[in-house]
Amino acid sequence: MKKDNHSLTTEFMLIGFMDHPDLKTLLFVLFFAIYLITMVGNLGLVALIFMKRRLHTPMYIFLGNLALMDSCCSCAITPKMLENFFSEDRMITLYECMAQFYFLCFAETADCCLLAAMAYDRYVAICRPLHYHTMMSKKLCIQMITGAYIAGNLHSIIQVVLLLRLTFCGSHQINHFFCDVLPLYRLSCVDPYINELIVFIFAGSVQIFSITIVLISYLCIVFTIFKMKSKEGRGKALSTCASHFLSVSIFYGSLLFMYILPSSIKEGSKDIPVAICYTLVIPLLNPFIYSLRNKEVINVMKRIMKNRK
Repeated sequence: MKKDNHSLTTEFMLIGFMDHPDLKTLLFVLFFAIYLITMVGNLGLVALIFMKRRLHTPMYIFLGNLALMDSCCSCAITPKMLENFFSEDRMITLYECMAQFYFLCFAETADCCLLAAMAYDRYVAICRPLHYHTMMSKKLCIQMITGAYIAGNLHSIIQVVLLLRLTFCGSHQINHFFCDVLPLYRLSCVDPYINELIVFIFAGSVQIFSITIVLISYLCIVFTIFKMKSKEGRGKALSTCASHFLSVSIFYGSLLFMYILPSSIKEGSKDIPVAICYTLVIPLLNPFIYSLRNKEVINVMKRIMKNRK
């Protein structure tokens, strides 16, 4: 690959975290620990839900698929990032870059849809409990999960195909720890206006649609909780909803900041801190927020531990 300003770039250098070379060992240990805990937590939850028939209900099926997508997100990003801490060239080819972004986009889009489905499921369970089995049948559950995967696949394919229309010349340094679409736009020697517009339309549509469902569902849940006569039950329900809503808010907030705000395309100074939130922190927290506060999951885990003694 030639490095003059008129040659086309077919490889990129990921220079995220290079500003602090003295911290690379500490950062490697930190992110490796996060990756390990994320994979064990999410894949363990998937295995638990798959093995135990009593967890084969819509709520846990959604949770298992969310954990699977969080694992996909971590696998797409973290191994290459860990390798680059001690790599001399930190290079990634154009097609590796596209593959990395495809799996990230697929996982994040599916996550948005699954979070909306989970919020609707909780709304029906808490606000319409007598109609739960008719309003949230297993058939509808499977349809919603299939729709989430189709939406994730279509969105990521469209974004990758549009990326391939761009040509990259001059600088080949990506100021990030993975191949995200916005840093690539900044390196393009072709006007990425169409790509930016499609990102805004598709990402905005997915997020606004799913956020609307989440907000309406949680508002209805909160109103129902406040009507409860039991203070203890009200406190437990509010505590659970608050932790769920905090996780959802961090996830959607970071995605909105990255891909929807007009200034996000041009400014790259805040890419890394915000990306850490939705690619590393949320996949780490989700299995603990959604499962360790769940009595059903905890009871199943206790039975498994007793049987092994």
